[in-house]
Amino acid sequence: MKKAIIIGATSGIGREVALLLIERGWQIGVAGRREEALLRLQTIAPERVFPAVIDITRVEAAEQLEALINKVGGMDLYFHSSGIGSQNAELKPDIELNTARTNVEGFIRMVATAFNFFKRQGGGHIAVISSIAGTKGIGVAPAYSATKRFQNTYIDALAQLSRLQKLNIRFTDIRPGFVATDLLGDRNYPMLMKTAPVAKDIVQSLQKKRRIRIIDGRYRLLVFFWRLIPRWLWERLPVKN
Repeated sequence: MKKAIIIGATSGIGREVALLLIERGWQIGVAGRREEALLRLQTIAPERVFPAVIDITRVEAAEQLEALINKVGGMDLYFHSSGIGSQNAELKPDIELNTARTNVEGFIRMVATAFNFFKRQGGGHIAVISSIAGTKGIGVAPAYSATKRFQNTYIDALAQLSRLQKLNIRFTDIRPGFVATDLLGDRNYPMLMKTAPVAKDIVQSLQKKRRIRIIDGRYRLLVFFWRLIPRWLWERLPVKN
C-alpha cells in the first residue's frame, strides 16, 4: 500500500488530491490547521487516513511531521500544498512577513524534513505546489511572487543535492495558474480553474514523475510569453489590483 503525507489538506488543491489518493487506495497522513476539516477526511476511510493538526510556521512542526510519518507507517510521497498569498500594493509589512513565514520559513522546515526522511529511507517523492507567479515579480503581490520563485529555486537546489549525494529522491514542482480556492477569496480572475480537474492533473503528473508541471495549457502558453518580456517592458506593464 502506497503511503503519502499531505500538508495543507484541509481545503483547496490539497484536499482534492487527498480525496483522489484515498480513492486509489493510498494510506495517507493529512495535516493542516483546521482539525474539523481533517476529521471529515478521516471519516471517508478511517483505517487509512491519519489526521494531524500542524502549523508549519511553528518550530515544532518538523517533529510533528516525523510523528505523523510514524503514525502512517512510512512515507512514499510528501505533498506540500500549504501556502498563503495576498495582493499588497500598499506593502503592509505584516502581510509581507506573514507570507514569508509560511511560504519560505514553513516551506523550508517541512520540505527539508521530508528530504532528510527520504535520505534515511533510501528514496521517495517530494511534490510541492508553487505557482506561475514565481515566473516574474508581480508588483501587486511582491512577497507572494518572490516566495514562489524561492520555492522553485529551492526545489531545483534539492534536486541537484539529491543527485550529488546519489539519493533516489524524485521531485515535482507543480505550478498552477489561478485556481478557485480560499486563497483567491471572492475576486474575479481570468482563466480561473476548478480544484477537481487541477487535482486530477496533479495526480497524473505524479504518476508520470514529471519534474515541473504548469497547469494548464493556457498557462503554459502564458508563461512562455512572460519569459520573453524584457525587464524594462515588464516594469511598465499596467498590472492592477
